[in-house]
Amino acid sequence: MKVYKGQLDAQGLRIGIVVSGFNEVVTTRLLDGAVDEFKKLGGSEDDIEVFWVPGSFEIPLVLKKLATTGKYDGLVALGAVVRGETPHFDFVASETTKGIAKVMLDEKIPVAFGIITADALDQAIDRAGGKTGNKGRQAVQAVVETIRVIENIE
Repeated sequence: MKVYKGQLDAQGLRIGIVVSGFNEVVTTRLLDGAVDEFKKLGGSEDDIEVFWVPGSFEIPLVLKKLATTGKYDGLVALGAVVRGETPHFDFVASETTKGIAKVMLDEKIPVAFGIITADALDQAIDRAGGKTGNKGRQAVQAVVETIRVIENIE
């Protein structure tokens, strides 16, 4: 039996990160964690390009544009959708998730899902470097590991 597992080695990789400006108090922390983790894994900050969009709903379109350039080994989506008093949360969270998955499958490029969905702002902050870690860091780990697994296939 042969087993393939991606290594957490970002050396030589180029990634694009798309970040939602909405809930910036959360998303800035996600971005900081993502960049720090990429460097910790051996990647160069010069090999990261960051694109800010108004909200999470806009992330899939920019991911699609980036994916079609061929410049990146992988992409990372960072955002925070916090539940409010209307069903808006459900629509944004659902469509953003579907859009990100579609980009990854259509364009055949690893895309890490670093979108926090939370019932309250304090829960989102906890997941952006607070009590429960930083989902930006975890997203970079996921994209790097996936890129390395795919290299074994190709």
